[in-house]
Amino acid sequence: MSTADDTSAQPGLRRALTTPLLYFFILGDVLGAGVYVLVGQVAAASGGAVWVPLLTALALALLTASSYAELATKYPRAGGASHYATLAYGPGVGFVAGFCMLAAGIVSVAALARGFAGDYLGEFVTLPVALVAVVFLILLALLNARGIKESTRANAVATLIEVGGLLVIVVLGAWLLLRGEGDPGRLVRLGTPEEGVAAAVLSGSVLAFYSFVGFETSVNVAEETRDPRRCYPRALFGALLTAGAVYVLVGLAASLTVPTEVLATSSGPLLEVVRAAGGVPPTVFSAIALIAVANGALLTGIMASRLAFGMARDGLLPAVLTRVLPGRRTPWAAIAATTAPALLLALTGSVATLASTLVLLLLVVFLIVNTAVLVLRREPGEVGHFRAPTALPILGAASCVLLATQVEAAVWTRGSVVLIVAVILAGLVARRRRASRPRPGRDA
Repeated sequence: MSTADDTSAQPGLRRALTTPLLYFFILGDVLGAGVYVLVGQVAAASGGAVWVPLLTALALALLTASSYAELATKYPRAGGASHYATLAYGPGVGFVAGFCMLAAGIVSVAALARGFAGDYLGEFVTLPVALVAVVFLILLALLNARGIKESTRANAVATLIEVGGLLVIVVLGAWLLLRGEGDPGRLVRLGTPEEGVAAAVLSGSVLAFYSFVGFETSVNVAEETRDPRRCYPRALFGALLTAGAVYVLVGLAASLTVPTEVLATSSGPLLEVVRAAGGVPPTVFSAIALIAVANGALLTGIMASRLAFGMARDGLLPAVLTRVLPGRRTPWAAIAATTAPALLLALTGSVATLASTLVLLLLVVFLIVNTAVLVLRREPGEVGHFRAPTALPILGAASCVLLATQVEAAVWTRGSVVLIVAVILAGLVARRRRASRPRPGRDA
C-alpha cells in the first residue's frame, strides 16, 4: 500500500467529456434496467398513484445531487465519494465510503451480467448463463479500456434507444386511454390494505429512490470532463429532471392502462402495457431491455474502475491500480481489478444475496457525502465552483436517515456485514499508513 504522494507522477486521465456526453452518461445510468420492473414494485408498495412516490424520490435524489454537484466542481478528481470523505474525515472514512461504492458497483455489474443472460436474451437465443456473463463482462471491460469518449458515445446511442422505448410506452398508454380502456381513477389511489397513505408513499419512495441512483457514478468522471465547473451541474440536474419526467410519464401510462394488482405481480410491467395495446411485438421490448442492461453495466463498470483508480491515487488501495494505458490513458489496472470479482459473482450466482443491500450501502455513502459538503466549506477548492444552499445537504442527510429506517431488517443484516468488513479493512489501511511514516530519531 502506498500513499497518495507515491502516485503523483502517474499521468492523469484525458479530459474528453463535453456537457452533452456527460448528460447522456448520467441519463443512461439513471434510466437503467430497473425501469422495466420498477413500476410494478412501486405499485405493490403504494397503490395506483405511482407518480407520487416517483416524484418524492426525485426530490430526495435532487437533495443529494446538489451535494455531489458542489463537491465534483470543487474537487474534479476521480474517486468521487471516497475522495470527498478522505478530505473531510480522513482516510478511514474515505476508505469506508469508497469500499461501499465499490461493493455496490461490482455487485451491480455482476447482477446486470446475469440479467443480460436471462429471460430477455432468451427471447432470441438460449445460451448458458455463465458463458454469456463471462463474454459480456470481458467485452464490457474492453470497451471501458478503449476510452471514455468511445464508452460514452456508445452510452449516448443506447440511452436514446432506451428513452425511445419508454416514450413508446407513454404513447401506447395515451392511445389506450383515448380508446376508453384506461382507468384515470387509479391515479389518485394511494395506500394498500396493510398501510396508510403516508406509509405507502414512503415505502414506495424507497423503491423509487433506487431508480434515481446512478447519478453518483458520474462524479468519478469529473476529472475526464473538459470544464467540470460549467458542464457538471448542467448535465447532472438536466439528466435527473429528464429521468424524473420520463419515469412519471411511464408510471402514469402503466397505471392508467393496467390494473394495479396486475402491475404488482408482473415481472415485466411495461410488457403488460404492450400486451394491452397490441401492435408492438414483445421481442422489441426484450431488445430494448437488453440494451438498457448492457448500458447500465457499462456505466457502472466505468464508475467502479474510476473509483478504484481514485482510491489508489489517494493511497487507500494498492498503487498498481493507478496504472493507465499509455496511449488511451484509461485505468486498465483498475478495470481489470473490478472486472475480476464481478466475473466471480456472476459465475457463482451469489449476486442475489447481496443485490438488495445496494440501496442501503448507497444511503451510507450519501449520508457521508451530504455531511462532507458542510465540513469542506472551510476549504476554497476550485475557483467558481457550484455551491449548494446550506439547507440542501442538511435535508439530504436527513432524507438518507429517513429512507434507511424503511429498509428491512434482513437487508440491514447483509449490509452490516459489508460495512463491518469495510471498517476492518479501513483500520488495516490506517495501520499500514502509520507504519510507513518515518519515526523521529530512528528513520531520519
